[in-house]
Amino acid sequence: MGALARALLLPLLAQWLLRAAPAPAPAPFTLPLRVAGAASRGASLAPGPGTPAAPRADGLALALEPAGGAANFLAMVDNLQGDSGRGYYLEMLIGTPPQKLQILVDTGSSNFAVAGAPHSYIDGYFDTERSSTYRPKGFDVTVKYTQGSWTGSVGEDTVTIPRGFNSSFLVNIATIFESENFFLPGIKWNGILGLAYATLAKPSSSLETFFDSLVTQADIPNVFSMQMCGAGLPVAGAGTNGGSLVLGGVEPSLYKGDIWYTPIKEEWYYQIEILKLEIGGQSLNLDCREYNADKAIVDSGTTLLRLPQKVFDAVVEAVARTSLLYIQPMMGAGLNYECYRFGISPSTNALVIGATVMEGFYVIFDRARRRVGFAASPCAEIAGAPVSEISGPYSTDDMASNCVPAQSLNEPVLWIVSYALMSVCGVILLVLIVLLLLPCRCPRRPRDPEAVNDESSLVRHRWK
Repeated sequence: MGALARALLLPLLAQWLLRAAPAPAPAPFTLPLRVAGAASRGASLAPGPGTPAAPRADGLALALEPAGGAANFLAMVDNLQGDSGRGYYLEMLIGTPPQKLQILVDTGSSNFAVAGAPHSYIDGYFDTERSSTYRPKGFDVTVKYTQGSWTGSVGEDTVTIPRGFNSSFLVNIATIFESENFFLPGIKWNGILGLAYATLAKPSSSLETFFDSLVTQADIPNVFSMQMCGAGLPVAGAGTNGGSLVLGGVEPSLYKGDIWYTPIKEEWYYQIEILKLEIGGQSLNLDCREYNADKAIVDSGTTLLRLPQKVFDAVVEAVARTSLLYIQPMMGAGLNYECYRFGISPSTNALVIGATVMEGFYVIFDRARRRVGFAASPCAEIAGAPVSEISGPYSTDDMASNCVPAQSLNEPVLWIVSYALMSVCGVILLVLIVLLLLPCRCPRRPRDPEAVNDESSLVRHRWK
């Protein structure tokens, strides 16, 4: 589809919440992709599905073949554990000698950070004193998320990913020494791997991200893909679900049918464009700019499908109008009700396609071609019935030419502008203070009787 793919639609069918029988039924998550027609966009209609590469002898197809032999992509299958409620994590070996840690995979941030000190909610941390290859960089960094934050010291060390790579890589890493609501009860990971663009990296985009370092040093394509196998499975209990993070390619066994791509609108988060939301097959009939206010992103580190407040209110109203579902609020603890998670929540600054939705699909982050792909995941089934599907292409003749509202400036640019303005104001203030403190040393010149130096003199000279 390339540049002609216009966006994703996420029709949340109310029947999903009503189906109790195990008989096959329409998938609760349907992800149609609508592409621009030739008449409306002035270009010929490209084929909808992404064409997979021809499988090699070992059954693997890559978005781009790697030039070197540093990676074993088949070994990356089933290298994730976790669930949508507590995140999916990858095993890594950090430092020399190697220290084993479990690292949360997050496509909504860009810093690589690990616990650098003991914490009551985690079972291990990275001890820099024990690593002979650790080198501090001499500065700290603070990263804030929708929930939680941490502060850590930035350094660099060698990292090995046991499943898939036969060598170590030198990467930037922050060791967390202070955090708030970041490590939570029940989690089984000790750090976070931010896979978004360097634009979001803290303290600045000049800090090379983990994936950028991996692409350069391992000589792999600038592509990664994720399959998270927790759709329809409970998040409570001690068990975990599996998944796959393929760093450098696309594995055919992890999806069914074709891959459908939509363009990345801006390279910071994985920002895409949403055209329409449907409930029970009925459109919410909102201006499509409402769905993208102020951005729409794909973020594996967020649990739920988060919707802008106006969209969220419309969804709740539509569910109540189109179904027989009654939701009774929980007023206190200890009540003996059977609870169900609704899977969506309101947001103040973005529409976020989180793990709840991503679990239904095999998601390809094709950074090389600036696009995100979705394909049906074979592990997203309940009692043999799929919980998600993809259909299309559809016409976008009834859509606005651009559903992404004009943004003044994104966050990193705003910080730069803010610092520049503060610097200018500081210089001006300093000059004013100096002028006020310095005594006036203006020499008095002898007065020239013929000089015109005030209004009265001017008047007198006029009348002369």
